[in-house]
Amino acid sequence: MSEATTASQPSQPSQEFEKVLTGSATQVASFDTHDKTPIQRFQHFLHGSPSAVPLIVLVLSVAIFGVILGGKFFSAFTLTLILQQVAIVGIVGAAQTLVILTAGIDLSVGAIMVLSSVVMGQFTFRYGLPPVVAVACGLACGALCGYINGLLVARMKLPPFIVTLGMWQIILASNFLYSANETIRSQDIATNAPLLQFFGNNLKLGSAVFTYGVIAMVLLVAVLWYVLNHTAWGRHVYAVGDDPDAAELAGVNVKRMLVSVYTLSGLICALAGWALIGRIGSVSPTAGQFANIESITAVVIGGLSLFGGRGSILGMIFGALIVGVFSLGLRLIGTDPQWTYLLIGVLIISAVAIDQWIRKVAG
Repeated sequence: MSEATTASQPSQPSQEFEKVLTGSATQVASFDTHDKTPIQRFQHFLHGSPSAVPLIVLVLSVAIFGVILGGKFFSAFTLTLILQQVAIVGIVGAAQTLVILTAGIDLSVGAIMVLSSVVMGQFTFRYGLPPVVAVACGLACGALCGYINGLLVARMKLPPFIVTLGMWQIILASNFLYSANETIRSQDIATNAPLLQFFGNNLKLGSAVFTYGVIAMVLLVAVLWYVLNHTAWGRHVYAVGDDPDAAELAGVNVKRMLVSVYTLSGLICALAGWALIGRIGSVSPTAGQFANIESITAVVIGGLSLFGGRGSILGMIFGALIVGVFSLGLRLIGTDPQWTYLLIGVLIISAVAIDQWIRKVAG
């Protein structure tokens, strides 16, 4: 009987340090399972799908202008015209997206684009090189400019804003000095080097008109979307933008990644320069002066975080299309063009405010 009584009593601590555990809680740990409010659930959804906001804005803007303008806006020709107008911004925006995902910024994208197009034209008409070789030299020029940016940012640890601001001025001045501010006429290009105008050629599907520049933009974005989401290089881009020190500790060569990102960005800008020749028909050293601002606008409205590490290249395309829809829609209505800039400014500030609100989830 005494043995049974002893067995039913709780065991006493056998060690001195175990005595402090005698009165401790015995409940099993559990997570807080209270239901989130609809706003909190929506906030988490946007954090996981950063391109959702620009997609919603794009659909609403198309619907609103469609109601106001009717068939005048909802025609295949008008909708494909929007794609043609944003093709250059979309390609340059893809380059800007890569840089901003690493928590950088590139103010020289427009200047690289124009210089590359000038190199293609001058190498063809001044030096008599075959157009294929001239295009290759222009692409190499863009990649070299991007490589220099990458070296200064990664190796010398200079701020991307300062580096690309300086390179913007250097490249812009070099462009005017090298070209002597001369424009190569569209007629001369069409006669002697039609390859330079390749991306301006049309592909008609009924009343819809697609230029090869639009097709190039779509293919480029599709390839970059796959690379960023399904390859180790793409995951490293996000890791470097989110926390470069943590990425370094995880085995990512941050310096090499940054150089590769800026080099690829420069190459894409050179591709945009080739597409620019097809878009305007001529080689002009004064074309595309605001491409850097337009690309940043598309990226910001597209929901990419300027702090790096978050966003989708699809959002950038949605952002570019939003600007295109507003520009063409307001023009068809007949409003003052300044209203376009006003609304775009509101969209930019709203996009950054929404990004800050969404980031609170991760905070």
